[in-house]
Amino acid sequence: MSAAENSTKSTGNALLVLGKISSILDAFSLSSPVLSLGDIRESTGLPTSTVQRLVTNLTSQGFLDRDEDAYRIGMRMAYWAAPATRGVEVLDIVGPLLKKLRDATGETACFFKTEQRERMCVALAETHHALRREMHLGKVLPLHAGSAGRVLLAWDAPLMDAIVRDPLESITDATITTSEYLVSAVKKTRTDGYAITVGEREDGASGLSAPVFDSRAELVGAVTVSGPTLRMPLKTCQAWVEPLLATAENMTRLISGRFPGEA
Repeated sequence: MSAAENSTKSTGNALLVLGKISSILDAFSLSSPVLSLGDIRESTGLPTSTVQRLVTNLTSQGFLDRDEDAYRIGMRMAYWAAPATRGVEVLDIVGPLLKKLRDATGETACFFKTEQRERMCVALAETHHALRREMHLGKVLPLHAGSAGRVLLAWDAPLMDAIVRDPLESITDATITTSEYLVSAVKKTRTDGYAITVGEREDGASGLSAPVFDSRAELVGAVTVSGPTLRMPLKTCQAWVEPLLATAENMTRLISGRFPGEA
């Protein structure tokens, strides 16, 4: 075998190992920060011997830390992550993830933040479909109608108290207009970790949203998928909960955030 062929083979082997290492690291998440060898093997589909060998090497290099009989991402990774996001605005981080979510669902993906007692679209990846809900950067919408508003209220008790003190405007037949119903819906959102709404702000439109948190476990905003109910009936929205939550978790991780209740 020639030197060139040896070099190509060596490069291919290295890339294969890197792929396996990436799959191991990807197995960890904010919802599953500690994994056993069995958990890692099940998540990656790699042979037990390969998992044991690579996990041992990753631990020795500080990429993973051992936690009794399980493992978590090592502090060395956190050391590298800090300069990766330092000086990068939150919106610069969420933008590419919104595009991935848009491409995965085919529908418009947005990021909403609270603006006084309303919500504002601050980042957007618009659907390629000709039939779409009207949405643009800077659009201001009510908090009591729609999935994003429900998420923003679910993790902001003072704002929630302020909203229910005033009359709730009826926008469509499906809009929540009683404080008791809104309180119940928001409480369910906090329990579920996401919200799905159909026709609350606009007839024939659906949306699903999830929260994104900062390093203090405080709410940063809501990531949302929205579109016509014709393409997004309730069953479809429910099928998209997992990719939505994965996107919200990736956003939270990339801004060094954590979920409430996590150490």
